[in-house]
Amino acid sequence: EAASWAMHKYHTMGSARWFILSILAPKASQSFCIRHSLVLGHRLRSGHANMSSNDATWQPSPTAKPEDEALAKSLSIWPLDQNNANLLNEVRHLNYVNPEPLEEYDLVVIGAGAGGLVSSRQAARRGAKGCMISAELAGGDCLNAGCVPSKALLRCAKMIREAKKAARLNNEFGISFSPKSSNEKNVEVDVKVDFPQIMQRMRQLRAQIAPIDGHDRGSSLGTHTFQGFGVFTSPSTIEVVEHGKSVGDPSNPTLKFRKAVIATGGRPYVPEGIPGLKEAPYTTNLNLFNLEQLPKRMVIWGAGIVALEMAQAFAAFGSEVTVLQRSRILSKSDEDAAKAIKETLESEGVKFLSGVDVRSVETLREPSDDGGLPLMSVMLTCNENPDSISIECECLLLAMGRIANVQSMGLESANIDYHRTNGILVNDFAQSTCNANVYAV
Repeated sequence: EAASWAMHKYHTMGSARWFILSILAPKASQSFCIRHSLVLGHRLRSGHANMSSNDATWQPSPTAKPEDEALAKSLSIWPLDQNNANLLNEVRHLNYVNPEPLEEYDLVVIGAGAGGLVSSRQAARRGAKGCMISAELAGGDCLNAGCVPSKALLRCAKMIREAKKAARLNNEFGISFSPKSSNEKNVEVDVKVDFPQIMQRMRQLRAQIAPIDGHDRGSSLGTHTFQGFGVFTSPSTIEVVEHGKSVGDPSNPTLKFRKAVIATGGRPYVPEGIPGLKEAPYTTNLNLFNLEQLPKRMVIWGAGIVALEMAQAFAAFGSEVTVLQRSRILSKSDEDAAKAIKETLESEGVKFLSGVDVRSVETLREPSDDGGLPLMSVMLTCNENPDSISIECECLLLAMGRIANVQSMGLESANIDYHRTNGILVNDFAQSTCNANVYAV
């Protein structure tokens, strides 16, 4: 799985080549850029090959410092076992020392997810003086709270379903089981699920893949990595607000750029005005993969791709899963395909409620420090029941889409138009409609 994901990332980066060329050298040929990449890339790498001069590393609990454990929790990377410590040592260095900025960069990228990694590294591969600003975790959602961990869970879910098929007596596959110490044949067996082991495997795979997105890998390709929050201070400069500092601190690095890419991604949408929801210990994709115990009951609010993937996975693990849909599932996808997917999930034990209007969320039990799950009650109305009903669950997963991360970035200072939830306003070339030197992906 790790190897196949590495190949996927390689091809993803390859598909970005022409986008980067259009930003940095729209009139130059690809061969021209590649020819110059060795000279310029070497110059950038030799100047700052080792960007973090502090040898401090993440350690697993219980040897980790309390402040490091608190930071890991704030980054939604938990538990702090050896796998997660290895992950953090790649994507969020402790006591990181930012490099000395160059006088001017050809490309500055804000964001260290898939878009930021591809943009900054492909620019460096083609000889540009580029850098990337990482506010939290390099790899973004894809590595830490999206594609990688979700597919690891789905692989386990598939194995569980196949194992249960094989365990049935007189199954169509011609598979039967018998104890080694007995002559008895065609014995029916129980397929048991070890949820902590499933999550440990996910953390192990994530840590194994992390070096591809890590700071050291970027440095080896000639990309400067700055840890901090990027804020535009003018149409051609960005301040890196280092962790623990504020905007305007004279010790913060300021980066001057010819071109910039905003690749800050999005965050889960959390509806406002629902009594009790803000205070409830709900789950999003950001902390779902921190679960240490399997929830007996899971309510998933939303019916898009993320919602249905996790509905199928957790149903296979043994949770009682209820999906709350406002309209039809996969509303932006083919209706016939959506119908087939729903029928399949229902056959696997997932329950759907349609036309849902959530009225309130009540917290009946808070989560415990040792990983114990909370208990919540969701009050709602739906098409299947004309009266208000209450559904209790140990996990309430919010999966109703995403909103853009554009807040507090100083976009006004750079003359960049944006929408509060949809993100940067761009033309057909992913170029800001008001600042031609800034792009968004």
